[in-house]
Parts: sequence; C-alpha cells; structure tokens
Amino acid sequence: MALVLIVDDSPTEQHLFARALEKHGFDTVVASDGEEAIAKAEKVQPQVIIMDVVMPGMNGFQATRQLKRNITTSSIPIVIISTKGLETDRIWGLRQGAVEYLVKPVDADQIVQAVEAALGQ
Repeated sequence: MALVLIVDDSPTEQHLFARALEKHGFDTVVASDGEEAIAKAEKVQPQVIIMDVVMPGMNGFQATRQLKRNITTSSIPIVIISTKGLETDRIWGLRQGAVEYLVKPVDADQIVQAVEAALGQ
C-alpha cells in the first residue's frame, strides 16, 4: 500500500493519524518538523504527505513550499491538517502547493478520505 509521511510536532497527533491510516492498509513514517519532513521525503519518497502548519523551526507552509520547489519531491501530494482555520490560511496553504487543507480536529474517516483523494490526483 501507499506510504504516507505524517509531519506533526505532536506525538499524539502523529499516533492518531498513523493509527487511522494503518487501519486502512497504509504504511506510515513520521517527522516532527519541517526540516525533518524535507529530509525524510527526499529519502523515503512517500506517495502522500500530511503536513501540520504550526511547528517549531520551519512551519508547514514553508516546508510545503520547499517540497514543491524540490525536483525530487515536487510531485508528492501534500494534505495540510492544521489548527489554523481561517479562510486566508487555507488559501495560503493551497497556494504553497497543498492539494487539500483540513482544520483540526479531524476524524479518522476525514484523514483516510483526504489521503485517498490525494492519491487519485
């Protein structure tokens, strides 16, 4: 099944997202910040990336932009899942290259549907 990179600085969120995806047959790997996300994406080449926005160091918007500008990761669809729920945040995330923008809290079905939709693009 597809490999999903989960990028979130919260171990709880990492666990919840991974558990939801693994129940549906996805393989997962995690990163805790933007810098680690870029390094892992280049190394493991996931089929989809789930990206938080509010993280220490490089935030999710910055990481998404860098991943989309990098020739080795530019084709990987990115789903942003964040607590930042303003419409301007959603628009900015999509402009950085994300294919979807969800606002926390999200349930397992929303996560799986977003990843499946991203894989279909």
